[in-house]
Amino acid sequence: MTHSHAEFQAIAKTLTPNGQAFIDGAFCDADDGDKFETTNPATGQVLASVAHCKSNDVDRAVAAARRVFNEGTWSRAEPEHRKEVLLKVAGLVRQHAHELAVLESLDTGKTITDCLHEVGTEVPNFFQWYAELADKTFGKIAPTGPSALALVTHEPAGVAGAVVPWNFPLVMAAWKIAPALAVGCSAVVKPAEQTPLSAIRLAALMQEAGVPDGVINIVPGFGHTAGQAIGLHNDIDTVSFTGSTEVGRMFLRYAGDSNLKGVGLELGGKSPFIVLDDAAINDDLIEHAAMSAFWNGGQNCSANMRQLIAAPLVEEFATRVCERVKAFQLGDPLDPNTDIGSMITSDHKTMVMDYIRSGQDQGAQLVMGGDSDLPGYFIEPAVFQNVTPDMKIAREEIFGPVLGIMPVQSAEEALAIACDTEYGLHASVFTRDIDRAIHMARSLPCGTVSVNGFSEGDIKTPFGGYKQSGSLSRDNGTEALAQYMQTKTIWIST
Repeated sequence: MTHSHAEFQAIAKTLTPNGQAFIDGAFCDADDGDKFETTNPATGQVLASVAHCKSNDVDRAVAAARRVFNEGTWSRAEPEHRKEVLLKVAGLVRQHAHELAVLESLDTGKTITDCLHEVGTEVPNFFQWYAELADKTFGKIAPTGPSALALVTHEPAGVAGAVVPWNFPLVMAAWKIAPALAVGCSAVVKPAEQTPLSAIRLAALMQEAGVPDGVINIVPGFGHTAGQAIGLHNDIDTVSFTGSTEVGRMFLRYAGDSNLKGVGLELGGKSPFIVLDDAAINDDLIEHAAMSAFWNGGQNCSANMRQLIAAPLVEEFATRVCERVKAFQLGDPLDPNTDIGSMITSDHKTMVMDYIRSGQDQGAQLVMGGDSDLPGYFIEPAVFQNVTPDMKIAREEIFGPVLGIMPVQSAEEALAIACDTEYGLHASVFTRDIDRAIHMARSLPCGTVSVNGFSEGDIKTPFGGYKQSGSLSRDNGTEALAQYMQTKTIWIST
């Protein structure tokens, strides 16, 4: 059933967001009583006061997670039991989808349409998919002579830390919580300080589903307090972090300065959208071009801001992209007709606007977009032409609604420009020649290449980056389980 703007506003009025931490099965304030405010970026209005967790609170959460892990009520439970409980989590998220989606939209400035899809479909699907894997992961028997039996088994790593970003708060939490709990880990989760509310609400639903006390803990706070405490904690066995490359480096240092815990990183990107000279400039391609840059207001690590277009196609491409972008509606995120919501904070809006000004200063042509006079932190989607590879907007991650058109003379030039970056997360390639498509896909050093469409794949396919876009770990797919498991060899002499 489709809800109207007024109905979503009515749901919003019924919400009383909980800003407390969730530790060992109970909601609580920070140990020192400290709090911070989370606001609606579309209006600037305060939504809730949130517990500002620090090292003492993380210590309590880790102690609870370790206790229940050692007790084995979850870690050594029958996998069918973990499956049953996680399926209940999926069901409860679906049951509360509209409430969670509105809460997410208020806290992030994301459109209600995107939130409904992410919260109502993707989040429960992640819990369901990994629940179904809980009793379908197998070890193996290594080949030996008759004098030995070699068993290779997988065990939960222990206490998992998860630090999630603000651009997809509940989806990213599910990406990490679902596989970690499916294999038997306990988890300590730090949501982004800008967007903590949906993860806190999820904890209550997980408790209702039967997740034992201590298995899931939510510690809202800042990166330099709760995040650092997780990274440095000597009793956390593995950490999965999604966020900026700069902070990813910190987590590697934290691991080196503490217990050498495993660190899984999914970091920034500067992803190319490549249109070769044989591609058809049709409605489908233009839609993918626009959405690859402006989905979620460009606040997406795999956003295809660098659009490398074969020179003979540039004029037609630019004209049609601008026509499509003009149709985007900026406004109240709770309005189903809104296509692009707000930036996450005033500071973030300022940073994106600085990038837009730098593009102009360095000679790129701003065709449309820029600052908005709407209340809140809005930016009109910006399109640049005549972008060159040396420009700041072509090299640094903007994380905002900016699309830059870069003419290229050949596939080889497109490939050279696409590869000339410290990042390697995602790329899109458009061509009608399957040989060229495969050549480009194999030549691009990045974790995901989508051909003739902008896509990150789905729950079944691993997601992560090459170079400074991440570590060797991956979220999603069966590959995600590896972040949360140890491999053990049992050698039996016979």
